[in-house]
Amino acid sequence: MSEGPETVVRDYYDALRNGDPLEPFFRADESTVKFGISEALFGYDEVSDALREQTETTAEWSVESQNLVVTDRDEVATFADEVTMAWTDTESGERRRFDTRWSGALVRAAEASEADQTDDHEWLFTTMHVSTPDDL
Repeated sequence: MSEGPETVVRDYYDALRNGDPLEPFFRADESTVKFGISEALFGYDEVSDALREQTETTAEWSVESQNLVVTDRDEVATFADEVTMAWTDTESGERRRFDTRWSGALVRAAEASEADQTDDHEWLFTTMHVSTPDDL
């Protein structure tokens, strides 16, 4: 498989839109960190648990990338984007929409430990930060 980090970021957006599992995009390591609009998750276990719950309790995602910038430095890549996203909370029925800012880092799966490597992605997120200038 020969996918670059930009492809992985875009595939992540597609998985979010489609309600597909998101945890395979992240490195299975205690150093993995994800900051969401209203959460701070440390370690792969916390990240994967929260992503599974998010997938189970949300639907009808819209994810519109407006300014994706990816820098590939061979074994590590960084990304930043402005993303308009919206979803429906399946428990309350409430529709939520935010203009957000995304940033983070990815590493080649080959650089991850043997346990982290999957056949799914050549690149894995090690950090992801999603924030909004809006008040919640």
